Amino acid sequence: MAPYTVDIDVRFRDIDALGHVNNAVYATYVEQARTRFFRDVLDIDISQSSTVLASLSIDFRRPIELPDETVTVTVELADLGRSSATMTHEIRVGDAVAAEAEATVVALDPETGEPAPIPEEHRAEMESYHDL
Repeated sequence: MAPYTVDIDVRFRDIDALGHVNNAVYATYVEQARTRFFRDVLDIDISQSSTVLASLSIDFRRPIELPDETVTVTVELADLGRSSATMTHEIRVGDAVAAEAEATVVALDPETGEPAPIPEEHRAEMESYHDL
């Protein structure tokens, strides 16, 4: 199955003094894509779920500049553990890869703050979307 994909506008405020998107904004683009994935695929508001970002790594390939106007961010499920999900992302401008990222989110028990199993309905949706 094709990866989940979302288009995100490049805003003037994303640009730094060197005229390209600041490196920290790439993490925001990945977060926006992940949030929409949770909403569209899992039918949950990520702000209402007990999940935290456990890790994020980004490999930068090319600068994104204001004339680029939009970026396309993909979300693919790379690994699904008992309480964690690792997702890979590409941030693209047209056909060019601007960055590749990997993010791991962990489900938490809201009362203890300890890792908790991913709810079965969410696990099933993730697995069926990504053919795991």
